[in-house]
Amino acid sequence: MKATKLIIIGISLLFAGQIQAQISVNLNIGTPPLWGPAEYTSVRYYYLPDVEAYYDIQSARFIYISGNTWVRRAYLPRQYRNYDLYNGYKVVMTDYRGNAPYTYYKEHKRKYAKGYHGEHQKTYGNRPEKGNGNQNRNAQGKRNG
Repeated sequence: MKATKLIIIGISLLFAGQIQAQISVNLNIGTPPLWGPAEYTSVRYYYLPDVEAYYDIQSARFIYISGNTWVRRAYLPRQYRNYDLYNGYKVVMTDYRGNAPYTYYKEHKRKYAKGYHGEHQKTYGNRPEKGNGNQNRNAQGKRNG
């Protein structure tokens, strides 16, 4: 009887260990960044007039001109490292489907010049406690390191 109890307890502990060993992985692919406009969670691109760049939600990358080439990077260029993504205006690209929003860059630059502000935008997530929304954070708004 004592041996049966020990076997049952041993099997129970074995299964309990396996259940706790399961890992939940959440990659947030395609999830809007915390600084993105709350009203538009199903679009792929934002245009950031103040920095003349695009943001690809699907790949969590900024798209901007570097030299004479459009590049995709996790961060904005160095000259915009202190740019406040929470307060900066984001033009939501609701009418574009494809992989190269910069095809219409000249039109976007003309229509939404630096300093452009449409209606007030509420962000998808809350502003971090400290920092400016870009410092020490990746494109998704999460802390690095």
